[in-house]
Amino acid sequence: EFRRVLFRSDAVHFDDYFYPYPEKDSAGRERAFPDEASWRKFGAASGLTREDWRRRNVDQFIQRMNAGIHAEKPWVKFGLSPFGIWRPKNPPGIEGFDAYNKLYADARKWLREGWCDYLAPQLYWSIEKREASFPTLLKWWNDQNPKQRHIWPGLNSLKVGAGWQAGEISNQITLTRQFTKVPGQIHWSQSALIKNASLGSALANDVYRQPALVPRYPWLGSTPPPKPELRVSLNGSGATAHWNSTNRPALWLLQTKQFGDWKTLILPASSGACNFDLQPELIAVSAVDRTGNLSAATVVKFEK
Repeated sequence: EFRRVLFRSDAVHFDDYFYPYPEKDSAGRERAFPDEASWRKFGAASGLTREDWRRRNVDQFIQRMNAGIHAEKPWVKFGLSPFGIWRPKNPPGIEGFDAYNKLYADARKWLREGWCDYLAPQLYWSIEKREASFPTLLKWWNDQNPKQRHIWPGLNSLKVGAGWQAGEISNQITLTRQFTKVPGQIHWSQSALIKNASLGSALANDVYRQPALVPRYPWLGSTPPPKPELRVSLNGSGATAHWNSTNRPALWLLQTKQFGDWKTLILPASSGACNFDLQPELIAVSAVDRTGNLSAATVVKFEK
C-alpha cells in the first residue's frame, strides 16, 4: 500500500494530527489519552516520562517516514504542517496552544534534524495579532532551520471575507519573501482561492502576477537536467517553437520577451510546442527535473 501511494506522488504531506487534540468529558474536564496498556508494555521501562515517551513515539514515526519515502522514491518530498506555535513564549510574547505538551509534537526538532523536506507551520493569525503575530512566528521558525529545509507557512485564506481583507494575505505573502530564504506559502484551503473570486483577483494582480516554479530541493539531488533543443519556425508575423530533450523532464519552463515585457509559462512534460501569433523578441526554454533542478536555457533571439 505504501508503494502504491508513492507511485505517482510528488509529495507526502502530514497535517497537525499526531497525538489527538485533547477531548473533554461531559463535565468539561480534559480526558486523559487512553494509552495505559501500551505505556505499561512499552514505555514504563524506557526511563522516560510518559510525556517524553509519547514525543519519542512521534519523533520515531516522523524520522522513519522521511527515510522510508526517500528510500523508495528519492524525489518524493515529505512535508508537514504542524500547529503554528511550537510552545508558548517561543519567542517571548507568543501565547496559545502548546502543541509540544498537548499533541506531543516536537516540530522544531523535526526541522532541526532535517526529517522533512519542507515545513508549513499553520500561521493562521493576522500580522497585528500580538500574542500570535504572523511575522514574529515566521521569523522564529526560520531561525530554527540549520538544515535549510523549506519553510512555507500555512496562510488562513479562508478568513478573507470572514473578517479579513484580501490585503492581509497579500501582506503575509510579501513578508514570506522577506523572512524566508526560499520563499513560498501554502493556502488553507484551496477552496478559499476557488470560491473567493475577489481574493484570487487580488493575488493575481499583486503578488502572483507571474507563475513560479516550486523551489529546488538540493538535498534530494542537485544535478541539473541537460540543456534542451529548441527550434523556431517563422510563419508570417507569428512563430512556432518546438523543443525536446534527451531526458524527459518533469516540467518545461518557457519564457518569452515581447515588446520589452517578459512572460513565463510552466508547461507539463508532455508539451513540446507553442504557437505565437506575433513573433517574440526572444524565446527561452529550460527543463525542470522532479526535484526542481533547472537546466541551462536554450535561447533564440530575433532581430527587429
